[in-house]
Amino acid sequence: MATYRAPVDDMMFLFEKLRDNSHYNSLEKYKEVSPDLAKDILEQAAKLTENLILPLAKVGDETPAKLENGIVRTPPGYKEAYKKFVDDGWVSLSCDPEYGGQGMPKTISSFFDEMLSAASLSFKLYSELSIGAYNCIFHHGNDSIKKKFLPNMVKGTWSGTMCLTEPVCGTDLGLLKTKAIEQKDGTYKLTGQKIFITSGDQDLTENIIHLVLARTLDAPEGTKGISLFLVPKIKVKEDGSLGQRNGVSTNSIESKMGIKGSATCVLNFDESIGHMIGPKNKGLSSMFTMMNLERIVVGVQGLGISEIAYQNALNYSKERKQGKSHNSKTKNGADLIIDHADIRRSLLNMKSIIEGERALSFWLAQQTEVSLYHNDSKIKQQASDLVSLMTPVVKSLFSDMGMEITSEAMQIFGGYGYTRDQGIEQLYRDNRITPIYEGTNSVQAIDLVFRKLVNKNGNIIDNYIQLIKQDIEKNKKINETKLFAEKLNQYLKILIDFTDWIEKSIKNSKDDVSAACNDYLKVLGLVAVGYSWLKILDISYKEIKNNKKFFEDKIETAKFFFDRVLPRIETHYKSGISGSKNIMNFKFD
Repeated sequence: MATYRAPVDDMMFLFEKLRDNSHYNSLEKYKEVSPDLAKDILEQAAKLTENLILPLAKVGDETPAKLENGIVRTPPGYKEAYKKFVDDGWVSLSCDPEYGGQGMPKTISSFFDEMLSAASLSFKLYSELSIGAYNCIFHHGNDSIKKKFLPNMVKGTWSGTMCLTEPVCGTDLGLLKTKAIEQKDGTYKLTGQKIFITSGDQDLTENIIHLVLARTLDAPEGTKGISLFLVPKIKVKEDGSLGQRNGVSTNSIESKMGIKGSATCVLNFDESIGHMIGPKNKGLSSMFTMMNLERIVVGVQGLGISEIAYQNALNYSKERKQGKSHNSKTKNGADLIIDHADIRRSLLNMKSIIEGERALSFWLAQQTEVSLYHNDSKIKQQASDLVSLMTPVVKSLFSDMGMEITSEAMQIFGGYGYTRDQGIEQLYRDNRITPIYEGTNSVQAIDLVFRKLVNKNGNIIDNYIQLIKQDIEKNKKINETKLFAEKLNQYLKILIDFTDWIEKSIKNSKDDVSAACNDYLKVLGLVAVGYSWLKILDISYKEIKNNKKFFEDKIETAKFFFDRVLPRIETHYKSGISGSKNIMNFKFD
């Protein structure tokens, strides 16, 4: 079984030293969230994930969730673990105190998301969608709906789901067929089928609150005719107590490659009573509150799984002996594989990507809080634009890198990594869903290029580039960081050239641009991680006298990233601007 130790020291370094967003730091609601409080929460979270949640990963993989007589049964140990999870208040960590939450910022809850993802993604998914549903209802539900449903969701005794996909439509939601018929009392009866519903049913909570996209009878065609409805599995009476079943049933559970402990369900809605959330025919807009936050969380899933894969590969490389290194001092026998240059390259590749991604995720968490809660509408909108720009990047880059890192970890284990005993192949399988769900990574890249580069609020990418330029110019004046700043500036120029190419090409050939989307997302993502490393370096050189070992480690890891990972940008740029002629003209048999 894979082992795991939550990287609390690195998380606390970010919380203490890179909490550098002045707009975030001015938010009154988080003034009392001190480093001491953050550390206490993260240390308790580490104990929970390392001791209680981690063992469930193997259990869930070997004894998956199953459907018995119309009821989903979760793997052994899940019920007991979920009860403690709820009793200790972890579901409520980032929820509003008005509904029983603890009101912690995403700068803390995002770290907890990473720990849970690393320990057992399957177990995490039973509460993750609940938080997403909570956020959607919190921002778009009316007061009576919020008072009726949110307290139990925050407590964790009720869970939530997101029901979008149907047999006839995946990404293209304009094709969905689920119908909603209005009743005299203002409620709706929903009929239809939804597929691939994460945690669609389970035996952990008393009730499940489904957020369902559907069409009213008078709705226009396409995405402009989609409304959002809250549909409980069990009806809720006016006094908040539970009533009868609500016409929601589980048709089947998908048999999957990974995350087997998580029940991915086909749900049938048969005249199920629902309440409209948000304006009529504006359901997709309301649901995107949930979807966009979930996309960031999916990126963090990839980060968490990358971390546990790296930790196990590193530990194994310090124990496994194989072959002679070029500088071997061993007279008899083999050397540890960590003494081989290529193994060290693989490990540093993982480490430099993971720590850079974690810093980028922390930067984005600060921007997200500003976008939600700042009093100045202009500052709030600027942060919202940056979150909008970076959401597809974090979702796609982190999940793609998760595939690279879990594959490299398996390679370090060699044949043992391919067997089930070590738990490494499970990490590869579990992570494989992250580039697919919440919008495939190709869809994310298309969204980034065709919708996010330029919008009604101005050129978001230019604003982001200006932020990077400011830090580059500042670090050019510092001896220790000057070379790093100059290197990042070279790659920033490639990003600028690539952006200009897209803006020109989109007028003449959308196929050229479409074929370049994935490469563009990678270029932007790698620049963003490089920018995060520049921030880390700035702090590391200033603080090295206070913790020599920690900050020397940061500096050496950053050097690898700048020398070995950032140069990928050149390849992606050359590939991206090569056009689409040979692609679109190719004749497939």
